[in-house]
Amino acid sequence: MATTRDLLRSASANMAESTGVRSRPNVALPVPVAQARDAGRRLVRNVGRIAIDRVIPDPDQPRQEFTEDALNRLATSIRSRGQFSPIRVRWSETHERWVIVFGERRWRAAQRAGLTEIDCVFTDGELTATEILEQQLIENCLREDLQPLEEARAFARLIEVNGWTGKQLAAALQVPPSRITRTLALLKLPADIQQQVAAGEIPARTAYELSRVGSEASVRRLAQQAATGRLTTEAAADAVRRRQRKHRPASRILRQTFVTGSGWQITATAQGTGTHNYHDLEQALQETLDEVRHRIANGIRLF
Repeated sequence: MATTRDLLRSASANMAESTGVRSRPNVALPVPVAQARDAGRRLVRNVGRIAIDRVIPDPDQPRQEFTEDALNRLATSIRSRGQFSPIRVRWSETHERWVIVFGERRWRAAQRAGLTEIDCVFTDGELTATEILEQQLIENCLREDLQPLEEARAFARLIEVNGWTGKQLAAALQVPPSRITRTLALLKLPADIQQQVAAGEIPARTAYELSRVGSEASVRRLAQQAATGRLTTEAAADAVRRRQRKHRPASRILRQTFVTGSGWQITATAQGTGTHNYHDLEQALQETLDEVRHRIANGIRLF
């Protein structure tokens, strides 16, 4: 049986150890050697996994159409290989759920694949309606699978909310100004022709050319031809050029001609009303360059 002296000696040793006084010399313990694969790795606090029924789609998401075939293919991939990239979500006090900022297609496919949890990037802090819409548009613009009319309405909404010009919107989304111009032009078309564009009966590129015709009767006539496959994008562009030449007003014309080293002669003209300067000319040439690139991308012949 331990004596009182033994107990005091043991207690004294434990107290000394707890206060850092040791009877044995300090010996450095071996430190694990970091593996090469861990170099530079850093944990991110706002990435994790959550029950899929705690996530809901955003009712204001600009993209509203999801093709069944694409969803089924993605669901099959998720079922066999797992979720490759997380979706981004934000907390909604109103719904008491995490609302999708972008990644709704992955969320829908994950549901079809039978997943009970989904990987997410959780957005901390409040986002304004404009910030949410910008993030959704940037995501969809990068994926290039947003329907043309959905994109046009989202562009128009951002311009209205922020009081932006088309050029400012292009800078915010980091897309060419010509893309903003062509997309917004679709909203000038009659509602029934917009429906044909949304349904894929009229290509968006052809619809843009139709928006430049001017006369609604002419637009409808050409739209009917486009919907039946009798009018190509190239033919629509040619119809616009012919109409513009026919209706060009007879007035004083400002003209600047530039000769290039490759033999091209570029002439820029403007009506002689108002004040024009080289800044206006530079903007016009930039828009023209965007249009030329658009026509090259779509195989429109020069002559």
